[in-house]
Amino acid sequence: MSTEQPGLTIGGVTFDRVDYDPDADVLYLHVGDPASAVEFDESPEGHHLRFDTQHHLVGITMVGVRQDLNAGRKITVTIPEAVEVAESDLRRVVPAA
Repeated sequence: MSTEQPGLTIGGVTFDRVDYDPDADVLYLHVGDPASAVEFDESPEGHHLRFDTQHHLVGITMVGVRQDLNAGRKITVTIPEAVEVAESDLRRVVPAA
């Protein structure tokens, strides 16, 4: 069962729709309506990126976030430049195993 969490800011983009699926260990982040995404790409780290018609980042799907946090790995999202995600921000929306 997924749980909706408070907003999360990554690289200057504040995602107001934050949904974490603990069974799949997938974090879904979006700005506004997910239907606004019309372009899709993948970051070098394997995160799924979604963009609107003006090529603004509007969504990120991150797989294995809890696993990475529990292993102490830094999480980076290249959008299109690398931005390190604060562990404290992610721990706030991804519950411990």
